[in-house]
Amino acid sequence: MTDLSGYAVIGVQSVSRIARVLCRDGQAMGVRNYLIDGGSGTGKTTVCDELQRRGYQAVHGDRELRAAPEPGEATSDRASDSHLPPVWDVAKVKAVIAGQDEAVTFFCGGCRNSSEFIDLLDGVFVLEVDDLDTVMRRIDERVLVDPTDWGGRQEEREIIMHLHHTKEGIAQGWAIDATAPLQLVVDDILRRIDSH
Repeated sequence: MTDLSGYAVIGVQSVSRIARVLCRDGQAMGVRNYLIDGGSGTGKTTVCDELQRRGYQAVHGDRELRAAPEPGEATSDRASDSHLPPVWDVAKVKAVIAGQDEAVTFFCGGCRNSSEFIDLLDGVFVLEVDDLDTVMRRIDERVLVDPTDWGGRQEEREIIMHLHHTKEGIAQGWAIDATAPLQLVVDDILRRIDSH
């Protein structure tokens, strides 16, 4: 049984069911919110696209939530710490989490400041690809589409290989085998949230 002390439970009409929405410190929160993380080339963007195709609210964090640089801060992702995931705009993340329109929201992408909002999430899924050759093949495929994408330069490729081994900058969570076909990867995520 979940301890709901300190929370108020209110009903919200969902598409096919009544969903529970929790209020923390008087602020309404979306029904369920999850982060989908993983290293470069593990499929975060592809999973996000598939979740959207299936009708879920899935946010491309790298595109939609990236924080604007502070005045005087480097505006290029090629800065000295560019090998780390981007910083997300926490106010934007919290605004999406506070929404009550969707039963489930997925935040997809790497984020180095997830500690600022991770306690508001119901869970984290980490896409894993053990085989470095598979990761690099996926990077090559996306760089063919956009040569400016991360992994297009040799020094970026070296960073990707290093981070593949160290797992630096990746949140802790439920491991998902991202070498499986896309439909099975997404089915696994959805099965886990249904049982959570």
